[in-house]
Amino acid sequence: MTTLVRGSSDTLTRDALAVLQPGFIGTTAPEWLLRHIGEGLSSVGLFGRNIVSPGQLAALTAQLRAERADVLVAIDEEGGDVTRLEVRTGSSFPGNYALGMVDDTGLTRDVARELGRRLAECGVDLNWAPSADINSNPINPVIGVRSFGSDTALAARHTVAYVEGLQAAGVAACTKHFPGHGDTNVDSHHALPRIDVDLETLHARELVPFRAAIAAGSKAVMSAHILLPALDPNRPATLSPQILTGLLREELGYQGLIVTDGMEMNAIASTYGIERGSVLAIAAGADAICVGGGLADEETVLRLRDALVTAVRDGELPEERLADAAARVRALADWTRRARGAASEPGAASQEGTAPGTDIGLVAARRAVKVTAGERRYERITSAPYVAAFTPVANIAVGDETPWGLAPELAAMLPGTTTDTYDGSTETSALVANVLGMAADRRIVAVVRDVHRHPWMADALDSLIAARPDTVVVEMGVDEAEPRGALHIATHGAARVCGRAAAEVITGKGAGA
Repeated sequence: MTTLVRGSSDTLTRDALAVLQPGFIGTTAPEWLLRHIGEGLSSVGLFGRNIVSPGQLAALTAQLRAERADVLVAIDEEGGDVTRLEVRTGSSFPGNYALGMVDDTGLTRDVARELGRRLAECGVDLNWAPSADINSNPINPVIGVRSFGSDTALAARHTVAYVEGLQAAGVAACTKHFPGHGDTNVDSHHALPRIDVDLETLHARELVPFRAAIAAGSKAVMSAHILLPALDPNRPATLSPQILTGLLREELGYQGLIVTDGMEMNAIASTYGIERGSVLAIAAGADAICVGGGLADEETVLRLRDALVTAVRDGELPEERLADAAARVRALADWTRRARGAASEPGAASQEGTAPGTDIGLVAARRAVKVTAGERRYERITSAPYVAAFTPVANIAVGDETPWGLAPELAAMLPGTTTDTYDGSTETSALVANVLGMAADRRIVAVVRDVHRHPWMADALDSLIAARPDTVVVEMGVDEAEPRGALHIATHGAARVCGRAAAEVITGKGAGA
């Protein structure tokens, strides 16, 4: 049992608070959160529910820093499908899959830098991004367009560009989900995925982007709640000393901050519980506990704080390990303060494509569009069409509050455009009959997302095209299925700018036409 010297209890409590990255409800900081920041809480995580506008977000982060100047403010802002800054409108930036499709690392760096500039301007200094996962399993339900692609070298070079761009703006990158979440067919928000690959494959594929990110100076790495028996047959990566300490720290030589994925995700919470899971994660080598996507109250902070303190006092968690974790959190906070100052110096953000108000996101989205003509000659849509959005259930990382599709963008160009949403609960013939009835004599634009993963969607699309061969198909997910329709447009993501780029192609209006 660890012996605590006189006066060390306060230090222990502060260290336990320092390693937590909790969330909260509301658009201003609650009293309990400010109080715990004063007591040693060193990080706060923000989600879509906390953000209304850039001005409000800047006021919120100023409120947090009025309590403690060096508090880390973190966010899950990947751009593309996963956005918190623009959760109610859709992102101004395409996601990783679109950037990988273009395969211009300079563009990726510029997009990340502009995203980082906007975050820094609002007072956010740690971004839980980019995803360095290789999309080696095309039916992966949680990664998909969040990955730069299935090519290992491509994913590595764009991960590096993203890290460099983000950190040039004074925002720490958090490369995820170590050691690679791409080859899974289970969403770790719901259950514990298992990846049965050998060590040779792991080193030749999954770990390559992470090695590159480490070499590029990624300030943080996020662990994945996945089981890799080749590395540890008993514990998921987040809780595994073999993976976090043995592989990441010792073999790969990483010395930055190790952050866990959300501890309330079922892969951990339903098996270990968040208290036990948090203790095991810190003991395994993690430095910061991400929690607050689902559990966002003071009780959660107190439960985790007390669990860590009790584990030290009972000898289950070495006090030195907790102190080391807390020190790494504070070291990152020091870096972000210095980096923010450097990034705000005159001329620091003057590179082409990163100036305030830039349309770099739309430029990137236009370049990512892939158009495939059908067998019949395509006739441009010049009057208001009917948009049928075939909508799968959104995964938790993306969330169902962020709009997607292109109906609003089409309506801005072709007033009178209408749309309806369809899902797999309706029998195919009835679904198609409904679409045809709503469209009447108007042109139809069918919008799909990961059609290769959803048989109901593919069946409905084929039946619709058979009835109306002039249908335009817009795939806004992973472009894995064979192109179909009079015109097939793959946007490689469902961000708002991706919808705009597709609408420009459909109508022939705008720079992307």
